[in-house]
Amino acid sequence: MMDHADIRSLVKLALDEDIGPGDATTLACIAADRMAVGRYYARQDAVLAGVGLLELIYEMRGGVQHLHLPIPDGQCVSDGQLVGEVRGKARTLLECERVSLNFLQRLSGIATLARRFADAVSGTGCKVLDTRKTTPGLRRLEKMATAAGGVQNHRMGLYDAVLIKNNHIAAAGGIRAALERVQNSPLFVEIEVRTQAELEEALHCGAKHLLLDNLTPAQAADWIRFIAGRATVELSGNITLDTVRAYAETGADFVSSGAITHSAASADFNFRVELLS
Repeated sequence: MMDHADIRSLVKLALDEDIGPGDATTLACIAADRMAVGRYYARQDAVLAGVGLLELIYEMRGGVQHLHLPIPDGQCVSDGQLVGEVRGKARTLLECERVSLNFLQRLSGIATLARRFADAVSGTGCKVLDTRKTTPGLRRLEKMATAAGGVQNHRMGLYDAVLIKNNHIAAAGGIRAALERVQNSPLFVEIEVRTQAELEEALHCGAKHLLLDNLTPAQAADWIRFIAGRATVELSGNITLDTVRAYAETGADFVSSGAITHSAASADFNFRVELLS
C-alpha cells in the first residue's frame, strides 16, 4: 500500500513543499555529520494510522540508520506512548519532522473518529461506510485511515462503482431509464431513492442496492420494512456520531458518513530529538 505510485507522489510533494531547496534553519545550525535519535510520542489516546509512511518519508530524504515502528496501523495508543523511534543524521530527522507529524496526526485523527463510529453501531449488524468527501489528493491515504479505524471503504472514486444519484436520475430521464442503461455493467450498481414512489419504481425495475438519503430514523425503518429484504439498504445524510446508532438500528445494511473524513480532528503527536555523542 505505501509503495503505491499515488502515495509516493503525494509524499514527495509534501516534502518538496516543506523543504524546498533546503531547510534553512537546520542547515545553519546543525553540522552535517551530527547524528541523532528521534522519538514519536502520542499525546492523547488515539487509533494509529499512517505510521508506515515514516519509512517512505525518510527513504526519500536519503534514508536513516534505523527506524523502529513497534505499533501497526489500527492499534490503539495512549497518551505518552512511544509509537516510533528513528536514528540517523540530525539534519534528516529535523527536516522530516513536520511532514511526518502532519501525516501521522491527520490520518490517526481519521482512524480515531472512524473507530468511534464503528463502535457506536456494534452489535447491530450494520456496517459503517466512508465516502468520497475526502481532502483533495489524500483520498487513498484517508480511506486507508478509515479502514484502520474499522470502517468499510466505499468506492474509491467515480470509476469503480455505479452510484446513480438524483442528478443522474434527472439527467437520464428517470429511474427506469437510468437502471436500463447500467443493466449490463460489470460494476456494483446502487441507486438513490428519495420518495416512496421512487422506491417502488426502483424495486419494480429490479434494483438490488438502494441508497436512502436524508430520512429520519423512523422514516428509514418504515421504508426498510417495506423493502423487506428485496434489496440491500444504505442510509446517508444527517448521520453523525450522535445519530449513527439510531440509523443502524433501523435494519439498514450500511450507513455512510462523510464526517469521518471531512470533519475529523487531527490527533496529537510530538517528536523529540536527542543528539548522539
